[in-house]
Amino acid sequence: MNAQAATAATAAIEAAFLWACELDVACAKPGNVSVASPGHRMTADLFVASARAACGPLAQRGAPVGARIEAAISRTHEAAGCNTNLGIVLLCAPLAAAFETQPASPAALGLALQRVLAALSVDDASAAYRAIALANPAGLGKVPSQNVGAPPTIDLRAAMRLAADRDSIARQYAVDFADVLGFGLARFHATLAARRGSPSALSDAVLATWLAFLTRWPDSHIARKHGLAWAEWVMREAVGWLTQATQGPLDPHALEAWDNALKSDGINPGTSADLTVATLFAAACLDPSLMQLPFPRVHT
Repeated sequence: MNAQAATAATAAIEAAFLWACELDVACAKPGNVSVASPGHRMTADLFVASARAACGPLAQRGAPVGARIEAAISRTHEAAGCNTNLGIVLLCAPLAAAFETQPASPAALGLALQRVLAALSVDDASAAYRAIALANPAGLGKVPSQNVGAPPTIDLRAAMRLAADRDSIARQYAVDFADVLGFGLARFHATLAARRGSPSALSDAVLATWLAFLTRWPDSHIARKHGLAWAEWVMREAVGWLTQATQGPLDPHALEAWDNALKSDGINPGTSADLTVATLFAAACLDPSLMQLPFPRVHT
């Protein structure tokens, strides 16, 4: 790939990442921060500023995955001063590296991503650990082996495998991102096709994808911060909403009421949102025309 093509590829990755992050807060998802509904002492503009700060390091051509993660979180910390996008960055850094080969299909992307994950090193793990310590996510806690507070002795993929049974983001490293590139993309495209022609098609697809992730497993962020019982309760609540979403657009007033109820209890289904952003990022990289679909733009 010549220099001009490489520059264009990097710009496309950056555009897809910014689009996915902006769409995340443009679409109101109960319990999550959005333009319409701040919460958890955060506002949508913090998330947009974080995306803009993280974008360059994340898409830095040829950079190791760990270096992308560490630089993106460092820039985010400077821009926002709090943890707005650790999960997003952990998911999107390997995807960005895989997209440098410009895969033209989900299958080609899957193969490129497998190569990226297989090449992860102890240095990648060290950089990611430093990023996680800087972001300081709620409910991080201690584990018997490979704690974030100590230098890792295994590569990043192996470290993520140790957490895969309790963290949906870590699980992606163990399963070649099958949940994002299989389950997530399928749900997103199915809803988009079903709503084609509707001005709310994109927002409906985002919400349906988020609900699908929320009903698939207990949300890891909720489980870490509030316990598994709370995460399972929210998961059960989401099942009814997803059923309604398959039949047509959801009642915005009812969604607002659920949003208020979750936030009043400090509940934030953040991991489900992170997985949705990664799905949107992959979808836009594979099909840049998606970024031309209408949705309310975020101005900060």
